Parts: sequence; C-alpha cells; structure tokens
Amino acid sequence: MFRWMFTVFVAVTILSSAQPWLSRLGVGRLPGDLRLRWRGKEYVFPFASTVVLSVLGMLLMRFL
Repeated sequence: MFRWMFTVFVAVTILSSAQPWLSRLGVGRLPGDLRLRWRGKEYVFPFASTVVLSVLGMLLMRFL
C-alpha cells in the first residue's frame, strides 16, 4: 500500500509541476475539462484530458 501511495504522490507532483507546459499542448482545455476560479485561485479538473491521455497510453503500450 505504501508503494501505491508513494507512486501517486510522485505522479501528482510531476504532473503539477508540468501543468504550465501541458496547458500549452492543450491538456486541460478540452470540452469536458472543468476550470473553476475560487478566491483568486484557479482549479483545473481535466476529466476529458485524462481519458484521452489514458487511451493514448494504452494504445502506445499495446503496439509496443
């Protein structure tokens, strides 16, 4: 269980630090992605982008 928690923590940290770069590629701006502004902060919930990236990753792994 500790390994999974550590893996999720590392993945969230890497993706959070890469968010400005990923937003230039269009991640987080698809229809179905939610952007909320609350008290001067912007929160991004990239539901559609997550599905697209998961499908692309699955296809990449399948063909390699």
